[in-house]
Amino acid sequence: MLKKLFAPGDDSFLTDVALLVLRVWLGLSMLINHGLGKLQGFKTMAAEFPDPFGVGHSTSLALVVFAEFFASILLAIGLVTRFAALVLVVNMTVAFFLVHKGALSGPQSGELAFIYLAGYVGLLLAGAGRISVDRYLFQGGSKRTASAK
Repeated sequence: MLKKLFAPGDDSFLTDVALLVLRVWLGLSMLINHGLGKLQGFKTMAAEFPDPFGVGHSTSLALVVFAEFFASILLAIGLVTRFAALVLVVNMTVAFFLVHKGALSGPQSGELAFIYLAGYVGLLLAGAGRISVDRYLFQGGSKRTASAK
């Protein structure tokens, strides 16, 4: 009983469910808590938004909105998941290292960006899993691959 409880998981169905939960959880929380507000307040935020690469405040905000709103939707539904995760990895890397100066505590803490970054890196590496739009578009629908359990 203990051996089964603590053994590394190899149940691909549970792995796919875990990837679904992670995608939806991270995607929707980024979308609702960060992306939607930036999209709705674009005009008022644009003039003062950080511009770490010198491309302009509005352009920097537009890139962040693309990541936090549009890429988050793609991530949550599992459509071009690795692309969406890559966009969000870049976004959170910039937020953590350039905006929050790599601080994990204190008044300018980037701890939340760092945690999001870890989840997005995991999804970039793992992909969407079988419970995703990607599966139907890129693996021929409900057909199982030879390596699938």
